[in-house]
Amino acid sequence: MATVQQEVQQFFSDTFDIVERVRQTFVPRLTVQEFGTVTFVGEGIARVVGLPNVQLEEVVRFANGVQGQVFNLDADEVGIILLGHAAGLRAGDQVMRTGRVQDIAVGPALLGRVISATGAPLDGLPAPHLHERTPVERPAPPIMQRAPVTVPLQTGIKVIDALLPIGRGQRELILGDRQTGKSAIALDTIINQRDQDVICVYCSVGQRSAAVARLIADLRRHDALGYTVVVVAGGDDPPGLQFIAPYAATTIGEYFMLQGRDVLIVYDDLTHHARAYRELSLLLRRPPGREAYPGDIFYIHSRLLERSTHLKSEYGGGSLTALPIVETQGQDMSAYIPTNLISITDGQIYLSPALFHRSIIPAVDVGRSVSRVGGKAQLPAYHAVAGPLRLAYSQFEELEIFSRFSTRLDEQTRKTLERGRHVRELLKQPQYHPIPVPEQIAVLLAAAAGLFDPLPLDEVRRAEQAVRETVKTQLPDLYRHILAGKPLSPEDRQSLLDTARSALARAHAPGYVA
Repeated sequence: MATVQQEVQQFFSDTFDIVERVRQTFVPRLTVQEFGTVTFVGEGIARVVGLPNVQLEEVVRFANGVQGQVFNLDADEVGIILLGHAAGLRAGDQVMRTGRVQDIAVGPALLGRVISATGAPLDGLPAPHLHERTPVERPAPPIMQRAPVTVPLQTGIKVIDALLPIGRGQRELILGDRQTGKSAIALDTIINQRDQDVICVYCSVGQRSAAVARLIADLRRHDALGYTVVVVAGGDDPPGLQFIAPYAATTIGEYFMLQGRDVLIVYDDLTHHARAYRELSLLLRRPPGREAYPGDIFYIHSRLLERSTHLKSEYGGGSLTALPIVETQGQDMSAYIPTNLISITDGQIYLSPALFHRSIIPAVDVGRSVSRVGGKAQLPAYHAVAGPLRLAYSQFEELEIFSRFSTRLDEQTRKTLERGRHVRELLKQPQYHPIPVPEQIAVLLAAAAGLFDPLPLDEVRRAEQAVRETVKTQLPDLYRHILAGKPLSPEDRQSLLDTARSALARAHAPGYVA
């Protein structure tokens, strides 16, 4: 009896298997799609009714092919930011869910390319072959996965590497008024990574097309485009693209960081990003706050910059260093957006228009700039010159202000002012000319010892070049010793000073006395 029952059960089981295979083979699979209807189209946004199951940040597709991202989930309608131009889009058009959040394709093929915030190529070349897509909005690495910032990221700029050091995994804000050289510092830093095994991501938000084209040409001319990804959301692009561009660029940088690579990302600039977010929020009727920005403006930048970090070795050991740029108006560092970003980042480099107009370039105001990582992310050789030099230079700037009110100065004050003027002349540096670390240290050490003091100011630049060339050719072992991260011994210091002294003697008058 049991055998007959087992045979019957087997028969029905086989029959069900046959029916299921026939159904899967011959019956088309049905899919359910949700559609909504556009009720309003504005400058960069749309409002839609329907889509009862749509999710926040989900991508939707309009009838004209333009994509959008769900931004508001209200009781009666859905607010959507457009990721393309609204031409041809009108009330009554259908909107379809895609079922996925906003993402971007990532991979090594992006290096050397110029793309939009959605990953579309902008350099006239075919789309890169990429097989992995990652959401543009991702949580920051948890604290337990982060390692201390200890490895320097050299910019090649003397005043920054010596006095305001940046470490790999740090977030250093660059701020200043318009046309003071903010982008130039970021560009020089990218160029200086040419032999440093650092991948760079440059994110342009709200910039003029001509300025972006000029920067790309500069990167190509200095052989820096090959290890750089350029993400562009121009000033004439919809505000939705300008809003998601920094997040998309960070996702690209995170891909390489998780592979164990060191990455530098530049956001140029977050002032335009904040304005784009303000425009979208006001159009979608989010409550305005200070300066008409919505209340979560701090959150959109903090969740962006918190993704920059240095990972522990067990999580790959990669790093993502951020250089956000923000524009001030009338040197007002206490404005809403600059204040927010100063509190989020690990320090700031302030560029003074007063210094810029006096041809002190880069126009870094050392007194108002700070690196909160400091010497922990600086090569040991800098410790011999950086601390005393920063203190002496700050004292000189204060003394120079007071000296304008007095015509009678004592000898010590005159010497301090003369030393400070020579140091300031040495800290000047033309764009596109990053300087290697050993040459920076040799020049600054000589300046701190007063070797440049007997020279006229207009001779300092030529003398600096002579010192750099002599150190490079006559002290190759010490040159490599410094690059390897070894501290300077007293013998090394004396060797650098003797070499600098002989270089200055040969470059100038026979009667030169240091």
